[in-house]
Amino acid sequence: MAGLENLRAMESFEAVGRLGSIKAAAAELGVSSGAVSQQVRRLETALGVTLLERRGRGLELTHWGRIYHAELSAGFARLTRANAVLEQERARIGLTVCGLPTVAAKWLGRSLWDWARDRPDCPVKLLGSENLPDLDAGEADFAMWLGPPLDDEPGALLFTDQVVPACAPSLLTHPLETPADLLRLPLLQVAWAARYDRFDPPSWSAWATTHGIDAPPAPGALSFALTASAIDAAVAGQGVVLGQIAMMQDELASGRLVIPFDLRLPLSAPYSLRWSRAALEKPGGRAFRDWLLARGRKQAQALTKAP
Repeated sequence: MAGLENLRAMESFEAVGRLGSIKAAAAELGVSSGAVSQQVRRLETALGVTLLERRGRGLELTHWGRIYHAELSAGFARLTRANAVLEQERARIGLTVCGLPTVAAKWLGRSLWDWARDRPDCPVKLLGSENLPDLDAGEADFAMWLGPPLDDEPGALLFTDQVVPACAPSLLTHPLETPADLLRLPLLQVAWAARYDRFDPPSWSAWATTHGIDAPPAPGALSFALTASAIDAAVAGQGVVLGQIAMMQDELASGRLVIPFDLRLPLSAPYSLRWSRAALEKPGGRAFRDWLLARGRKQAQALTKAP
């Protein structure tokens, strides 16, 4: 019986039967006519039957050859269709990137406008979630998360963000003489979830201590579960936010937020990009990964300069 070890011989015979000649089959397969003839003889030996016979100057399928060729043709057609279905599915799904809600809204979402403009052939779906997706299970292709990737997962560091006091210009009705004066304004608090305790999330108290400010911060009038919501409240003039610079770029550039004193406090952990192994096999997957990593390097450089 001819098993999968004779797959190349089966391919040769299928091409001969379909095209009607060894020469044509050899041209299609990119081998010599002698190699095709050898493969057909090997297959006949394995099967114990004659598949081809000469009639004049041409070749014809024998009775057994016609039966076997019909089945082989159907099998190869199914294999070809399987490849096409796989390619269609890979192209249909596109790419999915997930980030923490603030990261998705304030950094990834804004960055992806440039990708969508430059690569309309490679759509990307953006997800915001408090829970890291299972990349190997296909919940997302890429994830931008706080903290370095694990040793056994594909990933790379992006940048370490910094927090700085920012507020709407309308809040500064009186000049501030010292950074301690900031603490007399309404302070917007970000209540980080307990799962981030290991990253020692920034606080007004930590900021004041780092910069040698003796005046204790007053309790914030408003507290937010999401940094993005606190940034939006600051834009609305509701108080001073200790906001992440990378997440406030547009608000700072447009003047909707200003930094009264550029006294920064870096996060204790970097943001990283993780990806599934299958993600890089999707159309545009490697290009998207490299683009995001380059975007992260650019952000890291920007954080070394005044906003």
